[in-house]
Amino acid sequence: MLAFLAGILLVQQQPALPSLAFAGLLLPLAAVAWRWPRLGLPLVFFVAGAMWVTLRAGLLLHEQLPTSLEGQDLRVAGRIADIPVAGERNLRFAFDVERAWHKDQPVNLPSRLQLSFYNAQPALRVGDAWEFNVRLKRPHGYQNPGGFDYEGHLFQQRVRATGYVRERDGQKRLSGPDAAVPGSYRLNRFRQSLSERIKSLLPDNAFAPMITAFANGDDDAMPDTQWQVLNRTGTGHLVAISGMNIGLVAGLVFFLARWLWSLPGVTVLWVPAPVIAAGAALLAALGYTALAGFAIPTQRALVMLAVVLGGVFLNRRSAPSVLLAVALLAVLLADPLAVMTPGFWLSFAAVAVILYALTGMRAEGWKERLLAFGRVQWVVALGLLPLLLFLFAQTSLIGPLANLVAIPVVESIVIPATLLGVAGSFFLPDSLAAWPFLLATEAMTRLWPLLEMLASIEGTQWAQHHPPWWTLVCALAGVLLLLAPRGFPARWLGAVWLLPMFLVRPPVPASGELWFTLLDVGQGLSAVLRTQSHTLVYDTGARMSARFDAGRAVLVPFLRQAGVARVDTLIVSHGDNDHIGGSASLLAAMPVARVLSSVPERLPAAERCASGQTWEWDGVRFTLLHPEADSLLQGNNRCCVLQVESRYGRVLLTGDIAAKAERELVWRAATQLRADILVVPHHGSKSSSTEAFLDTVRPRVALLPVGYRNRYRHPHPTVVARYRERGIVLEDSASAGAITVELASQGLPLRRYRETQRHYWQGE
Repeated sequence: MLAFLAGILLVQQQPALPSLAFAGLLLPLAAVAWRWPRLGLPLVFFVAGAMWVTLRAGLLLHEQLPTSLEGQDLRVAGRIADIPVAGERNLRFAFDVERAWHKDQPVNLPSRLQLSFYNAQPALRVGDAWEFNVRLKRPHGYQNPGGFDYEGHLFQQRVRATGYVRERDGQKRLSGPDAAVPGSYRLNRFRQSLSERIKSLLPDNAFAPMITAFANGDDDAMPDTQWQVLNRTGTGHLVAISGMNIGLVAGLVFFLARWLWSLPGVTVLWVPAPVIAAGAALLAALGYTALAGFAIPTQRALVMLAVVLGGVFLNRRSAPSVLLAVALLAVLLADPLAVMTPGFWLSFAAVAVILYALTGMRAEGWKERLLAFGRVQWVVALGLLPLLLFLFAQTSLIGPLANLVAIPVVESIVIPATLLGVAGSFFLPDSLAAWPFLLATEAMTRLWPLLEMLASIEGTQWAQHHPPWWTLVCALAGVLLLLAPRGFPARWLGAVWLLPMFLVRPPVPASGELWFTLLDVGQGLSAVLRTQSHTLVYDTGARMSARFDAGRAVLVPFLRQAGVARVDTLIVSHGDNDHIGGSASLLAAMPVARVLSSVPERLPAAERCASGQTWEWDGVRFTLLHPEADSLLQGNNRCCVLQVESRYGRVLLTGDIAAKAERELVWRAATQLRADILVVPHHGSKSSSTEAFLDTVRPRVALLPVGYRNRYRHPHPTVVARYRERGIVLEDSASAGAITVELASQGLPLRRYRETQRHYWQGE
C-alpha cells in the first residue's frame, strides 16, 4: 500500500504527466513478484500507483478550456451545482455546463465551471437551470515560495475553468421555481434548504453559521474572526463535518444499535448484534457524509470507516495496521488526487499515531479514561507536529489544551443537538424545531470565551519557515522514538531527531549581496529586498475581502519561508489598494521597525517618504529618489521611488509613477536613475515608461507586476515595444510567478518560480 502511495507521489512531483507506456512494466514485474514476492509486489504496486494517477489526471487535463476562448463572450446553459457562496462583493458558485456557444456556434467547455456574479446577484438555487453570458479563463493562481497553490486546489476539485457572468447581458432562468430538480442535484438542494432553515430559526445568532457548518458542512458564512480563534487554538478541525465527527456519529449509532438488538425479545440468533450495529453505523455515517455533500474529506472518512466496519461484517479480526493500509488503498483508488490535500495526510497520520502510541492501553475507571483522553491529545499534537510545520509552517502550541476542553463539548452536546435539530427542522413547528439548535448555540456560547482567551495568549502560535523535506524524515523518526512504549531504550533521543526541523535555517545573502524578489500578487505590487541581516518590503499587494489579501496570502508566507521574523522597513509607495491593501495583515503578523509612505496618515506610526532619505545595510545602500518634500505632484505621481545599490548592481522600484513624475526624475536625478533591474512603472500602462525615462535608466532586466488576463490589459503593447526595441529582458509575474534575482558575484541570474517549481496541473 505504501508502494502504491509512493508511485502516486512520484507522478505528483513531475512538471508533466508521464506516458502511460510505462504500464508495460507491470507484466515483467508481475513475473518477478511471482518468483520473489517480497521484492516484486512493492514494485508492482509502485508502478500501478503511478499508472492510476496518470490515467485519472490525464482524463481531467483533457477537459481544458481552449486558449482561443479565454476572455471571449460565451453563452452557457446548465445548472447550479452547489450551494452559492456570498462574498463581500461577489456571489461565487459552481456551474455544470450542458451546452455552450461562441458567436452562435457550439463549443466544448469543461463540464464544471467556477463562476461569479458581481454587484447584481440573482437568487440561485442548486439544481436550477440557467443560461448566462460569461467570460472564462483557465485556472490561474499566485505562484510564490511558501504560498498556497490555488491552481492545484482547483485541479483537485475538478474545476478546469473560472470566470464571471456578464452583468450587462441578460440572464435567462430556464426552469421555473416549482420545476423538478434532477436527482443528482437533490442532495445539494436539500443542504441549501437546510442552511436557509437554520438561518431562519437562529436569526441574528452569532453562532448560526457555525451550527450550519456542523449540520451540512457549509462553513463559508462563518466570519473571519471565528476562524482566527479556531486556527489559533488548533480547533478548526472540529468545524464542519470532519472525519472525527463522522466517526463519533457512527460510534454512537453502533453502540446504541448493539444495545437495542441485545435486549430480551429482540435478539435474532442468526443475525449477531455486532453485524446489525455495524450496518446501522455505516448507514449513519453515510447519511452524515451525504449532509456534507459527499465532500472529498468526508468521502475519505467514510471509506476508512467502511473498511473497519467491513471487518465486523465478515467477523474477521485484523491488525489495526492492516485495516489502516487497506483504508489507504481504498481512498487512493477512489481518488488518487487526495494526496494534494493536507487533510489526507493529517487524517491518516493522526490515526496511525494513535494506533502506534496507544494500542494496548486500557482505561477502566472514569479517572483512567480522562487521563487516556488527555494522552490522546498529547500524542496527536506531538505526532502531527512535524507534518503541520512541513505543510503550514505553523502550529498551535495551545491546541492540546484547547481540544481537551472543546472536543467533549462539541462531540457530546453540539453535534448531537445539531443533528437532532436537522431531524426535526422540516416537520416540527418553529417553536420546537429551534430548541436543539438553541441548545447547540448555547453550548458554543459557553465554550467560546475560553477559546478566545486561549487564542489571545501571546506566544502560543509557533510560526517558522517551511523545513526541508529531509528534516521531516528526521522529525518523524524522532516522534516514533518519543512515542515508543515505556521501557524502550533512549526514548529521549527522539527530541534530538526533532531539532533539525527547528535549527536548519534558510540561506541568507552574503555581506554586500542583495536578494530581490518580485512577488506574484496578481494585478498589484509587492517586492522583498534582503541583505545579510535586514529585510525591506516594498508595497504589499491588494486586499480583495476581509478574508483574503495579498499580505496574508502571499507576503507573510514568503517571509516565513525565507526565515524572516522581522521587517526592518516597510515602504508603501502610495494609497491605491493594489499597493497598500495587504499592509494590515503584514503589520499584524510580524514586527515592522519602520514604515515609510507617501500616505503616512493611512498607516500606523508611518513617516512620510521624501527624496534624499538614505541608509545602508550590510554594504547595500538604499536611497529614496522621489517625491520631493515640497512636490506639488499628486496621486500616482507622488509614489515613493526607491533605488537600491549593491556592489553587484542596482534595483529601481517606481510604484505607479506616470510620465509627469518620470520627466521630473529625469530632469532632477538623471545621474542616480541608472539601474540593472527596473520594476516597470504602473504595471506597464501606456501613461508610463516614457522613452526618455528608459534611456536614462537603461535597465538590463525589467520586471512587470501584472495579473493574468487583467481587466486593464496591462502591459500596453506600445510600452512592451519600447522595452523590446532597447534589448531589455522583460519578465512578468503572471507567467513567471515570483521572480527572484540574486545580485551577487555570479551576475544577475533570474529564478522564475513557475519554472523551478512547476507541476503538471499548472498553466503556462
